[in-house]
Amino acid sequence: MTRERPVVPAPVERSVGAERVIPQATVTRLATYLRVLGILADDGVLIVSSEELATAAGVGSAKLRKDLSFLGPNGVRGVGYDVMRLRARIESALGLDRGHKVVLVGVGNLGQALARYGGFGRRGFSMVGLFDIDPARVGLVVDDLQVRHVDTLEVGCRELEATIGVIATPDDAAQAVASAFVAGGVECILSFSPVELDVPDRVEVRRVDLAVEMQVLSFNSSRNEAAHGGANLSTTPRLGRSRGPRVSPGGLPGAGVAAGAISSSTSSNSRRNGSVIAP
Repeated sequence: MTRERPVVPAPVERSVGAERVIPQATVTRLATYLRVLGILADDGVLIVSSEELATAAGVGSAKLRKDLSFLGPNGVRGVGYDVMRLRARIESALGLDRGHKVVLVGVGNLGQALARYGGFGRRGFSMVGLFDIDPARVGLVVDDLQVRHVDTLEVGCRELEATIGVIATPDDAAQAVASAFVAGGVECILSFSPVELDVPDRVEVRRVDLAVEMQVLSFNSSRNEAAHGGANLSTTPRLGRSRGPRVSPGGLPGAGVAAGAISSSTSSNSRRNGSVIAP
């Protein structure tokens, strides 16, 4: 049976090869598939069907097959996908096979937590530099990295060959840090400040506003209570159970390790549509 060629919506965000292009929504789902495949690989699963992978990722199997079609031929009908091969194809499409060097500015509580997070390295991101303006933090060693003064950020980015810059500073410092990143040759920025950054068009920016995420949770909670007629209301806010997908140790959908999405259209706001660089 002749397979129908997928329709590519506009705008197009990332190209694969000379012809195929991947829309932003698909890029986001590919990152989710990659996380699920990593869990399956860690559990020793060699082959996964489209239905199993789709259920674990929280999407329909038809959407998953369409997403993966952007990468070219992958699975075998009646057999499934080779976990390691598909994982490598997605990593290549997301640009993770070349690795990324990450520099972080703002070594407060959030910054230190990010610096110590071990999951970045497993997904192709190496934390190579930490910077801060506070004299009490400059010189500290966090996860084998010594905190440098932010005045040396531009030079440090070039010296460390940084490809991604993370902003975990107060809002009033975010623009100055972003400008220093740009001057240092960094073209991908992840900001935890809600401030819209003024950067050149070539620079990709992803903003993560935790307050917005909690506001969305509040809205969803209120909507769920209204849908149930306000039953069982209490003075304590009640959030719905997570609907994130799970993968069992055997690799089949069910109870086990959570495999929630890495990123979603509501989990971060960007100055423009850009590559998914969240871990």
